[in-house]
Order: sequence, then structure tokens, then C-alpha cells
Amino acid sequence: MFGVRWQERRLLIVVIGLAAAGAVSGVLVAFKVTVPWILGAAAVVVAVATVVSGLVQERYKRTVARQDEVTLKLQDGALVLPSGRLPRVSDVTDPLQLGVHPAISLPGSPDTEPPAYVPRDVDDEVREALAGGGFVLLVGDSTAGKSRTAYEAVRATLPDHVLVAPHDRAALPAAIESCVRVQRVVLWLSDLEHYLGPGGLTREQIARITGGSGHRVIVATLRSAEQARLTSPAADPDDAMRAAGRQIREALEQAYAIRLPRIFSRTELERAQAREWDARISSALEHADECGIAEYLASGPELQRLFADAWDVGVNPRGAALVAAAIDCRRAGYTSPLPRTLLAELHTAYLDSRGGHRLQPESMQEAWDWATQPRRATTALLSLVSGAADDGVDVFDYLVDVQQQADGPLAQVATSVIEVMLAHVGNPEDADQIGLTTYRQGRYPLAEQAYRMAYPLHQQTHGNDAPITLTSRNNLALVLDELGRLQESEAEHRAVLEMRRRVLGEEHPDTLTSRSNLAGVLRALGRLQESEAEHRAVLEMRRRVLGEEHPDTLTSRNNLALMLRALGRLQESEAEHRAELEVCRRVLGEEHPSTLISRSNLALVLGERGWLEEAEAEFRAVLEMRRRVLGEEHPSTLTSRNNLAGVLGERGWLEEAEAELRAVLEVCRRVLGEEHPSTLISRSNLAGVLDEQGWLEEAEAEHRAVLEMRRRVLGEEHPSTLISRNNLAGVLHKLGRLEEAEAEHRAVLEVCRRVLGEEHPSTLISRSNLAGVLGERGWLEEAEAELRAVLEVCRRVLGEEHPSTLTSRSNLAGVLGERGWLEEAEAEHRAVLEMRRRVLGEERPETLTGRNNLTTVLRHQELQKETEVRPTQSVEKE
Repeated sequence: MFGVRWQERRLLIVVIGLAAAGAVSGVLVAFKVTVPWILGAAAVVVAVATVVSGLVQERYKRTVARQDEVTLKLQDGALVLPSGRLPRVSDVTDPLQLGVHPAISLPGSPDTEPPAYVPRDVDDEVREALAGGGFVLLVGDSTAGKSRTAYEAVRATLPDHVLVAPHDRAALPAAIESCVRVQRVVLWLSDLEHYLGPGGLTREQIARITGGSGHRVIVATLRSAEQARLTSPAADPDDAMRAAGRQIREALEQAYAIRLPRIFSRTELERAQAREWDARISSALEHADECGIAEYLASGPELQRLFADAWDVGVNPRGAALVAAAIDCRRAGYTSPLPRTLLAELHTAYLDSRGGHRLQPESMQEAWDWATQPRRATTALLSLVSGAADDGVDVFDYLVDVQQQADGPLAQVATSVIEVMLAHVGNPEDADQIGLTTYRQGRYPLAEQAYRMAYPLHQQTHGNDAPITLTSRNNLALVLDELGRLQESEAEHRAVLEMRRRVLGEEHPDTLTSRSNLAGVLRALGRLQESEAEHRAVLEMRRRVLGEEHPDTLTSRNNLALMLRALGRLQESEAEHRAELEVCRRVLGEEHPSTLISRSNLALVLGERGWLEEAEAEFRAVLEMRRRVLGEEHPSTLTSRNNLAGVLGERGWLEEAEAELRAVLEVCRRVLGEEHPSTLISRSNLAGVLDEQGWLEEAEAEHRAVLEMRRRVLGEEHPSTLISRNNLAGVLHKLGRLEEAEAEHRAVLEVCRRVLGEEHPSTLISRSNLAGVLGERGWLEEAEAELRAVLEVCRRVLGEEHPSTLTSRSNLAGVLGERGWLEEAEAEHRAVLEMRRRVLGEERPETLTGRNNLTTVLRHQELQKETEVRPTQSVEKE
């Protein structure tokens, strides 16, 4: 009767994202946003405000332009010629300047010249793409020959184009401004991962460069392992990659990607044989059955073997530990030259994990000498970086590639390693990247540390109002949200929103992103009407400025539909989801991630409306596509399996639901780790199904295990921790341990009241659950008082027909029946039943429950009447 459950029913409801935290920089030139937004009462005041706002924004733009010019002039390498002008493609005769790996040195080979170029099968495709303009991306393993292929294609196709090759992500804004001022230009981005993420390349910047008159081309290379890492998001609760991950994905979607195999084809080998006059090519052909030509020329396999063998006793284990530490630093997001002091501090743990002193490690100086020694006069395991602070080094990316491919794109670097890295971070870009990596892995405390470092560093470097500074602060706000510190998150989002309004204007994409993020926090705080108003305002502006079919507009429609669902307005929510899904299918295609997210969200609403068969069909269709497109272990595939398990459970097929959840949990543990948020949600869902099947002791054990981890990882007051405590209390209730259940519910309620407020949905659920235990203990008067208080708030905050309001009325009717006030109980049950019939339909489970409750009360009334009317029978004696 008091079965108000507060269970997690989804592993991970992936939606298009409440907002993309990696906010875009610059105006939306690609979409020709020219409409000013003016808010005010008096025309004179509005005019003054508009002028002042325009002056602020113009001054801001001039400041940024000056910073860009300074940054551009400070770059070295191939970006600026000695004369001070940007080079043309034909001016760059050494491919090493553009990221091509140095080649091996052999007797008789000209070390001052690159090896002869072996034409690749994709050459024609690459050159046709360059001639057409746009964004051309070569993807392949490390040392597959991507940069050399791109270099040769650019020189052959676009020799007279201006070449802009920014040194790092910090120089990217300056490089973009240079590109848009030139009619014929190539923007060269070797190792694209270094130019993505916070402050990195965006969809809008790509459109600025490639759009308009002239012939502008972006040429980039990306390692396959990095592509997998960047496009394989870890599961983020309630949204999909709302940090810079969405920005990264959108940027990559703009590229014409061409894959370059590491192993040469038969025809490529024939071309190589025609160049055997180059001793290096001839030597590479002798090893062509083991590795690719370019791979051999860069000494990739040789250095990998050298690294692996160094761990043997008495070889170079300390040097190997330095290299292993460097590899993990790169995997965790540290992209700048690695300080020697950092690797020296980290390497001991790697050495100890392999045996420590038993390996007979060499001295530190010997270790550095070994690790930094170029092999065959070319590449070293750790290469010294000229001009880097603390004698910084770079690790050979081939070694990073091998490790990433072996461990998978979601593998985690140890927490202790990241904490040491953060202590050595000296620039905001590295802090941002570490923050993004740990955020996407669900390691929110580490992400908070990283973003708390990045934000002040951006302030010092770029100023308080710079887009990258505000983006970093926005990311910090998102992490605070995930950590359950909602009031802090709201304050940060409001501060960022105020600055973006002042600097960028009301309708700038970044400003709208901030409003959308704020709306998400308001929803989490239980302020549903405020959240809905914000979402509607953002949607209206995006429709007017960007158009009905723009991805950001679709995001807003999805957010609004989710908000309507939270408000209990399921018909409106379904209509919004169906409309958005229709546009996604038409514009993006049937298998696009956003289309699948939209179908999944629609299925959730169908399930809530009681149309379980249709919901199951949608979930199965989405799951089939994700398995085919993304693979069995992709987080989105796991999401679909979990959602399917949820609807199977609702249909009463508990054994099948359990099997799905156990399979999902096994993959989560192996791929994401034991303490990842998605793994813990999966365990909690499994515990819920065990509970439903009556295996209460096993359910209790699972809930306790999840609770212990959440307390340790997220803290005592995090919403997920409170969910676990509430779930545990529910099992204790079923086990008949009512005193323990009551204590848990009272503890959860106290925290909810203090942290979330008296009217938050979670607080109301907690009060209702407590009332259920009080009723079971026979304290019906106190239970009734709690339920009446909950009902009053639900009516005022959520409305008379919201599902939570109807649940509260039904629970109150149950207590009234227990107290013997059957007529009042009947009236309440009839009112609830009538509303559920009208809102949900006749066959919805809640409606059937309402009918059953009413029938029970009527039966009790009949029994009561029969007892009152029937005369006392006398007993005859003989």
C-alpha cells in the first residue's frame, strides 16, 4: 500500500545533452546571425544599453584580435617565415616541419633528405578532396604515413596556397583569424587531438574557414586510437557528452575522413619496389611482412620492442618506467612537453609495480640517457623539446598508440598518477584536457581538481571575460552538478551567463548554452517551472536565429520534451519527442547518434504512458543499430541494453531483465571499472530486479555495496548516495526490519531537506517512503500527517494531475482505509481513479492499481456493513 519506490531504472538515459559545455567561440558567421536582441521598457534606455553593449563587445573583439596577432608572431616552426610573412605551401620543403616522423638513417642514405615518397592508394582521393576544398582528415595508426601523404598531396595540389600551421591549441584562434583573411589558404593541423576540446576547433570555426569566397582547406591527421577515444564517450548521467565532448564530435563530423592503412597494399608495395634505389625503402621492404613501410621508416616496431625488453632484470627498467609514466600522462590528457621532474616523481610507482629493486634498475642519469637516445639517428622513446620548461620531453606517439589500442579507448590512468600530474600542470590547456578526460570517465572529483586549476590559469592568461575562460568556468559548474553540489553549480552557471550576456549578447550560441545549462541545474534542484521557462526561452531564440532543423534547436526541443516528462505532461512530451525525431531522421539519417537518442527518449515516454510493447520495440530497434554501428561494448549500446531491461521488468519478464542487467554489469566492470558511475547504476538496477523477484538478501547486499562505494567516491550528501540509502531502506522494509528501515528513511529525509529543500521531489518521495514504514509499524496518525503534508506540496508545486500527486492521494487513501475511515478512503480512490483514466488511459498499470484499491475499499465497506447488520446468533444447549 505504501510502495512508493525511489529506484534507478535506467543505466544511463543518453539524451542529446542539456547543453554542450565546450562552448563555441566567436559569432556564428556560418549561420549569418545578425538579428540584435534588445530587452527593455523605454526606447531611450534600450538605445543607450544597446550602444554600451556594442562598445563593450567591439572593445572585446579588438582586444582578442591584438592577442591573436601577438600569439601568431610568437609561434615558431613553419608558421612564419624569417621575413615575417606566412609561407606558401611550396616554401616548406622539409616535411619534418609539418609533423612527419624522422626516418631511419642507413649507410648510403641522404640523412638531410626525407625518404622517397611511396604513392599510396588513397592519393587520388586525397588530392580530389583538397581540390574541392573543405575539411580533409586523414585517419590511421601512428606511423601509417598520414602526415607524409597529406604533405605530398598539398604540395602537388595547392602549392600557391598560404600555409597556416599553428604550433598548439593556444595559437588556434590566431591561425583561424589569419585563414579567414586570405582567399587561398591551407590550415594544417597535424595530430588533430591537440586542437580539439576546450578552446579548440569548433563546428562554427570550421564553417568560418571553409565557407565564403575563395578556396580554403583544413588538412588534419588523427591517430585511430585517438579517434576511438574521442568518439567513445563514457556514460554521463542524464546527458550525452555535454562537456567539450559534444564539441569534439561535431567538429569531427564536419570532416571528410580518409582512412590510411598502416600495412601497405600489394600495389603500394609494388610502387615501393620501384624506389629501392633509396636504401631506406629497400630495407623497409625486407620487413614488409611484419609492419608497414612508413612504420618501419619511423622505427615504430623497433622502439616498441626496445621499450618492452627494457623491463628485464638489469636492462633498463628505470628508463622503461620513465617511458611508461610518459605514456600514461599523454593518455590522461597532458599534451604539453612533459617536465622531467614530473616523470621522475611518477616513475617510481611504475618501477615498483614491476618488481622495484629486484629488477636491478640503473641510475637515474643512465635511465634518462637511454630513454632520450635517438635510435638509428632518428626517433627516441622520449624526445627532448627545444625551449620547453624543465627540459620537457615528448613521448613517441607510436608507444602511446600501442597502449591505447591494447587497453581500449575508455581505459583509465591511476588516480594517484593524475593527482601528481595536476601538481605539475603549468598551463590551462593541459588542465582542461585532464579535466575533460576524467569527466568523461565519470571521475568527477579529479575533474573538479583539474577545472579548478584551469579556470584561474585562463583568467591570468586571457582575462575574466574571454570565451575560453568562461568555457572553463562553465565546465567547472557542470562537474559541480555531477558531484551533487547543485547550489554551487547554479551560482557558477549564473555568473557565466551574466558575463556571456554582457560580452557576447543575448542570442549568442554560448549565451544560450549557459541558459540551457542553468535550466538543467534548476531541474535537478526541483524548480521545474523555472526550468521549463528557461528551456522554452532558449528554444524560441534558437528557432529564430538558427532555424528549425539546426542541431542546437533539436537539442532544445529534446530538453523541453524531457522537462515536460518530469512535469508529468506525458502527452506533450511524447508529441515533442516525435516531432524532434522526425526532423532528426530526415536531416541526420536513421542511424545518426542524435536520431537514436531521440528514439530512445521517445521509448521512455511510451513506457511511462503504459505502452510497454511499443516502448520495447523502440528499445530493441535502437539496440540493434547501436550494436551494428558502435559495437557490443560501446557505452551507448550498454545504455540500450539497460533500457530494454527496464521495460522487460515492467512487463513482468523479470528473469530476462535480470539476464540483461547482469550482462551489462559485467561489461561495465571490465570496460569502465568497478567504481564508475555507470557500473554503480547498473548494480543498483540489478539489485532492484532481485528485489522484485523476492531475492531480498541478495538485493540488500548489492545495495549496501553500491552505497559504500558512492559514499567513498561521491560523498554522503550526493543525490546518488541518497538514492542508494533509500533503496536499501526499501529492502529493509520488505525484510520486515522496520526499525532499521525507518532510521534510514529519516536520515535520508534530513539530508534531502537540508541539501535540496522542503519542496524538492526527492524530499517528497523520502517523506512518503517514511510514511509507508510508519504505517507498517502501526503509527497511522503520524503516517497520515506525513502523507497529507506531501500531498499539499505536490498539489501546489506539481499540479493536481501529476503522477506524483495522484500517488500521494492514493497512499493517503490507503492510510485512511487502515484507520477505518472507509468513506473518505473510497472518495480519494475514486478521484484518483477518474484522473488516471482520463490522463493515462484505462489499461495503464497505475489505473488498474487504482481500480484494485477501490475494489478493496468497497469490499471492506461491505464486510463492515454485514458485521453491523447481522444479528447475534444464540447457541442452543442440550
